[in-house]
Amino acid sequence: MDPSLQAVLAAAASFFLITLIFAIIVIVCKSTSNQDYRRRRRQRHHHQTRTVPNPELSSITIDESATFDPAMNRISMEELKVSTKNFSADLIIGDGSFGLVYKATLFNGSTVAIKKLDPDAFQGFREFRAEMETLGKLRHRNMVKILGYCVSGLERVLILEFVERGSLDQWIHDTSSTNNEQFVKFPLPWETRIKVVRGVANGLAYLHGLETPIIHRDIKASNVLLDSEFEAHIADFGLARRIDASHSHVSTQVAGTMGYMPPEYKEGAGATVKLDVYSFGILMFEVATAERPNLPKVVEAKEVWLIEWVRKMLGQNRHMEMLDSNTPKEGLSEDEVKEYFRIASLCTGECIDRPAMSEVVGLLKKLST
Repeated sequence: MDPSLQAVLAAAASFFLITLIFAIIVIVCKSTSNQDYRRRRRQRHHHQTRTVPNPELSSITIDESATFDPAMNRISMEELKVSTKNFSADLIIGDGSFGLVYKATLFNGSTVAIKKLDPDAFQGFREFRAEMETLGKLRHRNMVKILGYCVSGLERVLILEFVERGSLDQWIHDTSSTNNEQFVKFPLPWETRIKVVRGVANGLAYLHGLETPIIHRDIKASNVLLDSEFEAHIADFGLARRIDASHSHVSTQVAGTMGYMPPEYKEGAGATVKLDVYSFGILMFEVATAERPNLPKVVEAKEVWLIEWVRKMLGQNRHMEMLDSNTPKEGLSEDEVKEYFRIASLCTGECIDRPAMSEVVGLLKKLST
């Protein structure tokens, strides 16, 4: 064979081989990126969330015959894969109890949040049914709307409204970044924090006031989303349960997030609406102080939970010292701050003494902001 032709063929073969190796490296890196995100997420939830498997899960049928609200859109997996670039890690905007949440634009041009439940977690199927059977049939300005769903083999996906400003957790604890480039993060003013907790209170009062009340069971900052006007939208109804008319509570194994759960629930008492009231009170403390309920604080060389620290500070009349240092203090009423903490304290008191969420709504309306 002609030496020059031999050289050309050798160069072409080398180029092809190098291109193939490069393509394999890109694919492996992309896969690793997704796996790393999932691993970090599991590690974070390991110390934040205590979700105990429920025996009820064994009764779930994993098929495509389930029927829900006929007005709800059923979207194909093919469209979801295109809209999320095959569920790219670059489009992840959050995570729920058992799955990741992606920002996507559907074929009709609408921007939505895609919640893909983990097919390896049996709890994911229970969460899918819980969200479809509760959130799918409810409409309230302070709850995230479910727009559609996808069932494909073992895959379960929820299509939710996209709430522009992301989670309350991000605004309280991470003001340095945002999951939406059109918004710039800034420390939330006191009046905005009041507006947020009022919105959550309104949503919970609605759920508890239904003919068959619904308990959310996982009220926390990461499950509260904020729209462009900082109106609160309660999300993640995977642990929600309805209270049967013949019972005042739901008997389930303990599930929720450490730091937000009331003591009687952790000790095995059935879940009642007072569980949500307690979690809401903890959320009020978190919103005001920017301290995480599920991470201990060191006080006098001793680790204590947020609720213990708060009670000690309130007992010493140190209300203003407790506020998030990033909160603008100009024009802030000390009397209003004290009343705010009083309401939160009522919500986190003994179970029998906690007010109904409808009462909490009334108390919050009296705040001047």
